[in-house]
Amino acid sequence: MKFPPDSCLPVFLAALLAAAPTAAATAKKPPKPKPAAAAVVESQPDATDLIIQARSAESRGETELAVRLAQSAIVADPAHPASYDALGDVYAANNQPDFARSYYAEALLIDPTDGSAQKAVAALDRGAKEKRAASAEGTKTGIP
Repeated sequence: MKFPPDSCLPVFLAALLAAAPTAAATAKKPPKPKPAAAAVVESQPDATDLIIQARSAESRGETELAVRLAQSAIVADPAHPASYDALGDVYAANNQPDFARSYYAEALLIDPTDGSAQKAVAALDRGAKEKRAASAEGTKTGIP
């Protein structure tokens, strides 16, 4: 590119600046941003709804779903002892008393008067006692 001589530089710059507003006036303006659409906020199910769904899933034999729903109830409201009771119930119904007992214990930490957890722990204790008695009886008779 060939530049004009130094003596022409002021004239060249003046012409360039004079042309600039015309170019800016003919340039398209960027479009105005559209207002953001209102964020859709889905309401999260509350712990009670999740517990109901967990119990329903358990009654249909959908154990994995019941566990996930009961866990979701705990996440939704960690201070709600019934959520822990529900998860304990799922484990108790599926012959996993150690897991069940741990969730009932959590419920009782939140509310020591939680009747559901107290009854469930008592039932687990009775079941464990009966199992030990049956095992002892089998040992006496030679039946494993």
